[in-house]
Amino acid sequence: MSEKKSSVKGTAALRGPLNQPPPDGPAAAAEAVLRPPSFDDFTGQAKTVERLRVIVGAAKARGEALNHVLLSGPPGLGKTTLAFILGHEMGRKVRVTSGPVIEKAGDLAGLLTNLAEGDILFIDEIHRLSKTVEEYLYSAMEDFRIDILIDQGPNARSVRLTIPRFTLVGATTRTGLLTAPLRSRFTLQSRLDYYSREELVKIVRRTCRLVKMDLDDHGAQVIAARARGTPRIVNNLLHFVRDYAHQRSQGVITAAVVEAALELLEIDKAGLDEMDKRILRVLAHNYKGGPVGVNTIAVAVGEEEHTLEEVHEPFLIQEGYLQRTPQGRVLTEKGWKAAGVVPPANAGQTVLL
Repeated sequence: MSEKKSSVKGTAALRGPLNQPPPDGPAAAAEAVLRPPSFDDFTGQAKTVERLRVIVGAAKARGEALNHVLLSGPPGLGKTTLAFILGHEMGRKVRVTSGPVIEKAGDLAGLLTNLAEGDILFIDEIHRLSKTVEEYLYSAMEDFRIDILIDQGPNARSVRLTIPRFTLVGATTRTGLLTAPLRSRFTLQSRLDYYSREELVKIVRRTCRLVKMDLDDHGAQVIAARARGTPRIVNNLLHFVRDYAHQRSQGVITAAVVEAALELLEIDKAGLDEMDKRILRVLAHNYKGGPVGVNTIAVAVGEEEHTLEEVHEPFLIQEGYLQRTPQGRVLTEKGWKAAGVVPPANAGQTVLL
């Protein structure tokens, strides 16, 4: 009975988007259309793309499945897109799931036994796999078999399932949460970094071509400057600008329309949104520039601590507005200017113990 239930659950976990057809729903289908289909169409991440080209070329020359790949980095940089590109380049299907969806060993068995030789299994947020499922995954990655325990007590028995040679592509935003045994089983590990302004401009122009949106160079530069180094944000901003132009300027998109649309979103010329500026103002006005703990900041701005650490802090630290110290967060000179406050003489001083 438990075996049957696990099998059904595994089938449900398998219902992710494949290479063909694209995901269901207009939003998902639109995102799929915007995804670059091949390495030649992909912008940025030059080192990662070159590494992937090497393993794809070698695997095709030998007629083998790809080795397992781990892609890490902040959200929105192209980890899922690269997984689909690997499937396209290898001529294989990509089956998509995520760590929290695979709750039991039966779920994993359902996914793996439905794969064909050389197929790619993409697990997003792989660091959120349960410990039990992760241990079953070890033998699947190395020996291409999985041992499932059936029933309980005196009737318990182990069933060995042989699975096709497949490629696991894992994606994570928090590499540090992956266990060492799982991380070491990925032959190639590559981190994706934030994009440069020039790369984002290219992405803006490509998206505009695909959605048939007429945007001049100045407008493209404005959007790229406010996209926080992230292609997903570029596409989100472009969709809002197009909607804004449709409603406020009869569909005509000028630099002034782009500026007005982004002003409505409360995103300034440096890419800071309202919550970013609120964090900087709280540090400046309430805590004299710090140091102060992130949990205190979270309470002061009315946001979850996890959201601050995962969404806002990386950009603020990378751009030099904020500094993370053992005593807490401290405003930099650039952060004081962004907050619109003149720093006191002793601003940001810390006591080293």
